[in-house]
Amino acid sequence: MKTSDCDILIVPGHTNSGEDHWQSRWERQLSTAWRVEQENWDAPNKDAWVGRIVDDVKRATKPVVLVGHSLGVLAIAHAAPQLAGGRVQGAFLVSLPDVERPDFIPAIDRAFAPIPREPFPFPSVLVASRTDPHCDYAKAEDIAYAWGSAIVDAGDAGHLNTESGHGPWPEGLMRFAGFLKRL
Repeated sequence: MKTSDCDILIVPGHTNSGEDHWQSRWERQLSTAWRVEQENWDAPNKDAWVGRIVDDVKRATKPVVLVGHSLGVLAIAHAAPQLAGGRVQGAFLVSLPDVERPDFIPAIDRAFAPIPREPFPFPSVLVASRTDPHCDYAKAEDIAYAWGSAIVDAGDAGHLNTESGHGPWPEGLMRFAGFLKRL
């Protein structure tokens, strides 16, 4: 599949993805990409976030590929049972946050936990870092296995966001292109 063959839905996490974040750069660079806009980025509500993803998938005019980061990954995971039926062709997921940790960000709706462990009804890949402050690599591996996702070891890459030096993130765009080719 080529980017022109699908609607690419960018699903940011808590506080949205700033202008320099790789998701924002991809949105500007890929003509069929658009952001799933949440009503409240600072105090995420699981049901509202899931509902917006489901609604945006329904609005799409082409097959859909989801690109999630951080809490956006979990919103996609919670939405997955409602996305069966073939419209979603795949999900490229980056930096799963472990919302099951007791010290996780207080502003996050606790309904995001527990992390769903049912297999996705579409192909997916989870990119995880060995030094992500929001999720241990072993936990990301376990969750990827439960979802049926391929796991990509990003090495020492932090949370794969602007703060960890991943604004442009060309390696990620190459991995995404490879994922699309397999769909």
